[in-house]
Amino acid sequence: MLQYVYDQSNQQKVHYVGHSLGTLIAFAALSDQQQHIGMLRSAGLLSPIAYLNEVSSPLAIGAADVFLAEALHWLGLDEFDPTGTAVHNLLTTICKLPGVDCYDLLNGFTGGNCCLDSSSVQTFLAHEPQASSTKNMVHLAQMIRRGIIAKYDYGDATDNIKYYGQATPPVYNVSAIPDDFPLFLSSGGRDSLSDVKDVKRLEQALQSHDSDKLTVQYLADYAHADFVLAGNAKERVYEALMAFFRLQDK
Repeated sequence: MLQYVYDQSNQQKVHYVGHSLGTLIAFAALSDQQQHIGMLRSAGLLSPIAYLNEVSSPLAIGAADVFLAEALHWLGLDEFDPTGTAVHNLLTTICKLPGVDCYDLLNGFTGGNCCLDSSSVQTFLAHEPQASSTKNMVHLAQMIRRGIIAKYDYGDATDNIKYYGQATPPVYNVSAIPDDFPLFLSSGGRDSLSDVKDVKRLEQALQSHDSDKLTVQYLADYAHADFVLAGNAKERVYEALMAFFRLQDK
């Protein structure tokens, strides 16, 4: 996709902005595939998903602990559809686990969002949750359980060697991102998917980054969905993000 945008814009360098899983994709590209650096001018990463071993979302932890995605994969289901019968039945099981409250599904998954109004929540629920690849969900569960940022583990040394040339999946090295590449990180204090401790670990991995190329924003009352649905996100997040992008154009 990045290559396509780069080509269609007559090879103008691109400002990348991602939220949640979109930030993990950026970290993978920036740390593992250096040819992409030349296509990018900067990256704005909201609710960054990198390290996941401190995830506090009861739903996410429960799904990882009971190998929900793996169970579907073993059943031959390639699509992880939260509205489908198979996923619904497994989620029902998770919702019965101690400490898991599925009454407020959005906040139970993302953390206590501060600034969503009823209309934005209804809009969200009319379109979400979307289906995803079961393999994608297995990959995220692997990272939650292992606490590392690595490529997908095929669960068999022979298969891993086939795809990666080694018995274990390669680990993404965030510190390999060039120190002079402009990064904007924005995280929330109430986010249960992009946990404060995990974000701190990410910042430590970037500690050698040039100070004038790394902008870190922390919003204590924001949770995961606030970054895309909050009524005040324009003033609190996007104005700062756009100012960061404009600065890189100078």
